[in-house]
Amino acid sequence: MAALPRLPELLPAENAEALGRAVAGLDAPALWWLSGYAAGLAHARSGGLPLPAAAPPSAGADPAPAPTAAALPRLTVVFGSQTGNARRAAEALAAEAEAAGFAVRLFRADAYPLRELGEERRMSFVFSTQGDGDPSDDAIAFLEHLEGRRAPRLESLRYAILALGDSSYPRFCAVGRRLDERLAALGARRLLDRAEADVDVEATAGPWRAALLGRLREEAAVAQAPVATVTPLRRATPTVSRERPFAAELLCNQRITGRDSDKDVRHLELDLSGSGLAWEPGDALGVRAENPPALVEAVLELTGLAAEQVVQCAGRSLPLRECLLRHREITRAGRGLLAAIAAAGAAPDLAAVLAEPARTAELLGALPLVGILRRWRRDWDAQALVDALPPLAPRLYSLASSRAEVGEEAHLTVDVVRYVQDGAIHVGAASSHLARLEAGARLEVFLEPNERFRLPADRGRDLIMIAAGTGIAPFRAFVQQRAAEGAGGRHWLLFGAPRLASDFLYQVEWLAARKDGRLARLDLAFSRDQERKVYVQHRIREQGRELLAWLRGGAHLYVCGAVRMGHAVHAALRDVLVQHAGLDAETAESELRALQVEGRYARDLYGNQGLPEAGGSPREGGS
Repeated sequence: MAALPRLPELLPAENAEALGRAVAGLDAPALWWLSGYAAGLAHARSGGLPLPAAAPPSAGADPAPAPTAAALPRLTVVFGSQTGNARRAAEALAAEAEAAGFAVRLFRADAYPLRELGEERRMSFVFSTQGDGDPSDDAIAFLEHLEGRRAPRLESLRYAILALGDSSYPRFCAVGRRLDERLAALGARRLLDRAEADVDVEATAGPWRAALLGRLREEAAVAQAPVATVTPLRRATPTVSRERPFAAELLCNQRITGRDSDKDVRHLELDLSGSGLAWEPGDALGVRAENPPALVEAVLELTGLAAEQVVQCAGRSLPLRECLLRHREITRAGRGLLAAIAAAGAAPDLAAVLAEPARTAELLGALPLVGILRRWRRDWDAQALVDALPPLAPRLYSLASSRAEVGEEAHLTVDVVRYVQDGAIHVGAASSHLARLEAGARLEVFLEPNERFRLPADRGRDLIMIAAGTGIAPFRAFVQQRAAEGAGGRHWLLFGAPRLASDFLYQVEWLAARKDGRLARLDLAFSRDQERKVYVQHRIREQGRELLAWLRGGAHLYVCGAVRMGHAVHAALRDVLVQHAGLDAETAESELRALQVEGRYARDLYGNQGLPEAGGSPREGGS
């Protein structure tokens, strides 16, 4: 083979000779792999700054000079995410920016080194809004620092924000707006106007990423770096993902509420053997499901559209019925549908409503999609209808089992959502689909890690677990895992449901755990068993002195349930600190926030009545 070209300033003669011997006899694929390996070493030794890799030049052509990483601005991407949407959007931005040759750093908000904020030049933020205006748990400390007296001036910073939210809540994207206003107040300048994504995140996130990268290239006045032709030295893409779900077999579908219960809660067991998935207690399983067939027929009837008419949907040409059944959200309405009706001139009053987020949220909360189609009639084009509806998002359910206890099975606790709205009975898409399935059916599933809802590494720590309804699911997994590990910490479960006789989920298991010592305490609140309604927050206040003693002793506190329940529990915890620790309300609130930042107070909250949490993936009828 030809002698290696000499680069005296980089490659001493003895190293060149050794390298020549090492590559002698290697074929082209091996050489390309080796070039990727060398690029990976360079990446690591340059402090993590990615070096753009060039494609091999065509025969007889002079290779074009590739821009160096130093010529492109470094981009720091920070995300605040509760259920994964913001994390995925941030990861997509980081991947595209790195492929374009930018030096990229990606941080979860609570892992970002705040001391470096004043030195940043280019940053992008992807922050979700939870419930009605709350930040995700991992963003609390970052926002508090930014809004505090220690925040640096940021005149040298250019930034871009992608805010995630849900327009069915009055304070749509409130956290993104709050962040934007504060950065501007500190002197930072926008690279782009803030983008606000509704439940269909990618419809906004994709164009925003393209615009941001284009702006960064313009500022650097360099061409986009060529795409590498060798595989980067990265962790392999999981075989199973949100985009490539696993077909799990349903082993069991058992109702676990009594006949007299107003609720139909199911215990599902799925076989995940062969999936390669590795999960921990606290993680969730994403389920891809179908809309209720009767609801699809109702939409077709109200719009007067033909079921077999072909539309462009999910990147394919599909009959309209199949598109509505499998690929579009039709159990609830979104802002896009209202905007399409208003744009067609069919409802002049809707324009005024859309101009006010609070009125928009009120309308979307009061009327389901079919109710809106019934109230504001218009001549629909099939493709226009499809384009006005967001994609049918997968639903997330907290895993109710530990692999240490049940192996490669995944257990879920699912509330089959049924509710009255606009004078009619409506059902949840995923939960009603799951309720119809029998053992042997296949479900498309994927894993959604939840790093903010993990068991403490110290097995001697006590756990306080507060749940209502199907929020009990992850705590079943917690206790199974801790028992298998022989953990020394105590467990205290506070659980609320409507009735003892029909709604005490996993009653036999919890009573057995209390008897054999796996549960040190069990406090229950059944709201409908007496004239005065008693909820779990009442039990918290009643047991406040003991609860404070556990917290002062280092216990970890977990809350799982609907958003409304989570707010009520938080208020009760604040009251406990005021009454039994002698704090004022503001100091008590600060202490709870400190526990969240420390990781000793974790919440897994999902939308009420099957509606998705703002900025998060829909979690329907399960925790």
